[in-house]
Amino acid sequence: MAKDKAIRELEDLPGIGETSAEKLRSFGIDTLDKVAVKSPHELSELSGISVEAAKKAIQAAQESTTINFETGDTILERRKEIGRITTGSKDLDEMIGGGVETNAITEAYGKFSSGKSQIAFQLSVNAQLPKKDGGLEGAVLFIDTEGTFRPERIAGMAKAAGQDPKKILENIIVVRAITTEQQMLTIERAEKLIQEKNIKLIIVDSLTSLFRAEFLGRGALGERQQKLNSHVHRLQALADKFNIAIYVTNQVMDNPGILFGDPTTPIGGNVLAHAATTRMYMRKSKEEKRIVRLVDSPSQPEGECVIKVTPDGIKD
Repeated sequence: MAKDKAIRELEDLPGIGETSAEKLRSFGIDTLDKVAVKSPHELSELSGISVEAAKKAIQAAQESTTINFETGDTILERRKEIGRITTGSKDLDEMIGGGVETNAITEAYGKFSSGKSQIAFQLSVNAQLPKKDGGLEGAVLFIDTEGTFRPERIAGMAKAAGQDPKKILENIIVVRAITTEQQMLTIERAEKLIQEKNIKLIIVDSLTSLFRAEFLGRGALGERQQKLNSHVHRLQALADKFNIAIYVTNQVMDNPGILFGDPTTPIGGNVLAHAATTRMYMRKSKEEKRIVRLVDSPSQPEGECVIKVTPDGIKD
């Protein structure tokens, strides 16, 4: 008797054909794990199959998924492999726990000219430095959604750091995304590139601008948040799988509901608030100075520091 076929995709589940699988994917149910936690009636309604068939599909999905249990000390050992990229400012590094870390998404949000992209440029240089100098000895994938990538600025920072500007720029792979589909597809197809080019840092500058432009009005908010959610989870999956750092910039808006204090609110709502490991709010001060506030971090207390955006790069 032939062995049962291994269940890896939605189409491998009993009662789920190509049409049903496509219906489920359109509702964001694209993995066996997501099928495993559905109720039979819910799965039946979404896929168009009978409740009985849905029960069998759910049971098969549950039997085909595994949960990995680990003890705290195992995770502690693994966290010793975490790498960190210096921002160029010792005060900022200290505030965020030693630099922009791997296995995590670091988000900087703020108004225009608050220094978010300047940190992105500096990290593009610093990620390539030796580990003893605060780098990760790897290449960079830079997704530019606003047309703000400036190679001449990075070359100036590289020169100031005693690096060869040409070599630094050769190790930055730039994708100019002009639609959310291009932005998301770049990340979906990034695995091969990460392995071939030894990418240690992914930058998305800015993460939200295209989503904001394409999904207008309250009616499109649900779809926008669903797509953004999928996108940031894919970024985190790459960070975990390849032990790389993710740095994203985010736009802001003024929240009219806030009557006292700073009404500046980051775009992306709870989706991004929960997805980002470390969140920094940046604002412009006098001349070269920028104020950076640590808004959220799993291991660091809230704090604030001042950095300088100089012709040579980010400094204390």
